[in-house]
This record gives sequence, structure tokens and C-alpha cells, in this order.
Amino acid sequence: MSNSKKPESSKAYLAGLANQVPSSSRRDFLKKGIKFSTGLAATAATSAAISDNLPPNIPSWSKTLGSGVVSTPYGIPSKFEKNVIRRTVPWLTADKISSISMSPIQELKGIITPNGLVFERYHAGAPIVNPEEHRLMIHGLVDNPLIFTMDDLMRFPSESVINFLECPANGGMEWRGPQMEALQFTHGMISCCEWTGVRLSTLLAEVGVQTKGKWILAEGADGAAMSRSIPMDKALDDALIVYAQNGEMLRPEQGYPVRLFNPGWEGNTSVKWLRRLEIGDKPWHHREETSKYTDLMPDGRSRRFSYEQEANSVITSPCPENPWGQKGAYEIEGLAWSGRGKIKHVDVSIDGGVTWRPARLKGLVLSKALTRFSLPFKWSGAPLLLQSRAIDETGYVQPTLNQLRDIRGTNSIYHKNSIHTWQLQSNGKIKNVQLK
Repeated sequence: MSNSKKPESSKAYLAGLANQVPSSSRRDFLKKGIKFSTGLAATAATSAAISDNLPPNIPSWSKTLGSGVVSTPYGIPSKFEKNVIRRTVPWLTADKISSISMSPIQELKGIITPNGLVFERYHAGAPIVNPEEHRLMIHGLVDNPLIFTMDDLMRFPSESVINFLECPANGGMEWRGPQMEALQFTHGMISCCEWTGVRLSTLLAEVGVQTKGKWILAEGADGAAMSRSIPMDKALDDALIVYAQNGEMLRPEQGYPVRLFNPGWEGNTSVKWLRRLEIGDKPWHHREETSKYTDLMPDGRSRRFSYEQEANSVITSPCPENPWGQKGAYEIEGLAWSGRGKIKHVDVSIDGGVTWRPARLKGLVLSKALTRFSLPFKWSGAPLLLQSRAIDETGYVQPTLNQLRDIRGTNSIYHKNSIHTWQLQSNGKIKNVQLK
């Protein structure tokens, strides 16, 4: 065994390394080392007084024992991440029980949204449902109407998928002009999770859908009896009856104990607290598919059943919450997604769409899931107009705002998937703008 002592501090360790190089270059070595160390701490040093916990000192948390096992039986984030939370826009809806919260997508890493940060949308608040007393009925145009307990549902072969969930009103506050100086409020009505449950087609095979059965009414157990008409083709394709999310049972705000999940479609069609599925020969046109979730066109008519969430993207760094601090090398980073399948390509523009550069797709590229993209960039300090443009595997190209308005007008609040513009100012701050 070596008898050498462990250096008492990182400063001593650095000096020890310096003593191993010729004296003629020792001073240069120390200068380089100190320059490197202060470079790492530059941002912190400019915003707060120099701390005794910074190098070359040994930090205080290295001198004491930490908390033990199960000090928090259900793990929670570090107290230093307390600002990474869902947020609401108070004036957006009339009451909290019919409101929505936004995910802090500007802070998320990878493509999976933690359960505690998945956006919420209620029509009558979140009910507290006892799973032992909850039932799922399937009836209507079927040969064998059935009522399933939660135990019944979990006995069927399970399946897990990674897909995004998005409210069709995501970005809807921006139809007529830029309003929100925060990425969380312009695009935060979206989350991406691993969903686990049983295929709806499996349950439909159990009840025996009659030939005339072409539609399904999905109804929730909340106080609003939220309901949507779902075409049979989707039900037999990739629809799931979901009871788990990111490895644990659904959270109450996500429909505990069971919900419908329609990958790539408007989030409202993925009815939460699911209590019944009725098979019929035509759509029902209930409240939430007539007075709501229809797209008002310039001539006063509405598009109905605009289920698919079209290809979309947004730059997450920089953004209003993540400004750039100084000139130098950065990574322009963002998220892209499409309800039609995989993201095939993303372009980034620094001049408001005059020219485009291909971005790199990072990590997992899955169908109907959030996809990360990035572009290395060296910023000179000049103002920029930053945009991203997604193209999915069907060839659909994310439209400009003017292209979307030419067809849809400005009266809608749903399906605003146009190219978004951030104005990077010379001080590194970001402003939400729209280009004519």
C-alpha cells in the first residue's frame, strides 16, 4: 500500500500536480489550472459572493454525514430545484376546477416528463376515485356487454409505449399576437411519458363489437362527465386503456385509476377517470365536441373532429426563462413532435426564416413522442431571430404563422402549430415575437 497522504484540499492537490512538472513550466501550469477553475465558477461568482464551498476549498457537505435511507419514503426533488414546477395563467379560465397548468418544458431533460410535472387539464376538478369501487363498463352495439374491475383490467396482457400528450389549445393564446413571455406558457401544455395498460382492441374483442359499431363514446367519472366520440378505427389501432405512467400507477390528476389514451391525438380525447365506453353507429356530438374543441374558421364555420396533433417544434434554449449570459459557444436546443409519427428532420434559423440550418436529432426518436434536436452555435453578441421547423415522416412541414392564418384565420384557439420566433437581444435576453 502507498503511504502517501490524501491532499487536505483541492488546492493542495493542484499544487502537488504542479510539483511533478519542470519548474520552468510550473507557473504556467498553475495559471492554466486556476483559469480553468475560475471559468467553471464564473457564472456563480458574478451573481453571488464567493462562497467557502467553492474550489479550492472542500465544501461543507463533504464534511458531514447525509440523511439516511427512507428519510423521505417517496422521493422528492432537491430543494434547489424548487422553481421547476407546473404553473398556471390565472386569467386563462373562469375557475381552478376547469383550468389548466403548464409543464416547465424549458427545464426538462431528455424526453420523459416526470409525473409530478405533467400538465393538468380539468373540466370539473380532479375527483378522488376509490379503485376498489371503480368500474369500466363497455356496452352498446356489442354482443357481450361487460363490466371490468381494476383487477380484471390488470389481468390482461399489458403494453407500454412512450408518447406525448398535448392539449390542442397549446399555443392558443398566441393566435392573434405574442402574449406570453415564457416558454412554459407558450408551449407548456404538453408532456411525454411512458404509458402502461391494455390495448383497447383487446377489450373490444372480449365484448364482440357488432358490425354497425363504428364509434365509441368515452365518458369519465369526473363531475363534468367529460366525454368524446372516438372513431372505431383509432380504437382498433393504437388506443390504450391506461392505468400506469412512468412506472407507477396514474396520478389522480392524470385520471387515476384508469384513463383512455389516444397517442398523437388531442389530449381531451384521452378521457380520464374512464367509467364507460359505449359502442354506437355514429358520433354523439356532446358538449366538449361542439361548444369546445372545434376550430373556428374565418367564415364562422368550425372544423369538427380535428383529432391529430400536427407536427410542431420550439427552441427551449435559449428562451425567455433560459437567456444567454455572454458571448461564446452555445447549443441551440429544442423539442419537436408530431401526432402523425416520427420526426424526420428539424431545421433551425437564426435570421427569422431567411436561411435554415439542419439540426441534429438527439437521443430516442420515437413515433408520436417528443424528440430533442440541437445545433452548435457560436454567438457573437449580435441580435438573432431564432426559429425551428419540424418535418415528420409523412412529409408534413411545420407551417409559418402566416401560412396557418391564411387558411385558419385568427378566431381559433386550437391547433396552433406554426413556427415560433424568439428574438435574442444583444444582452442575451429573449423576447417572444411574431414576424409578419
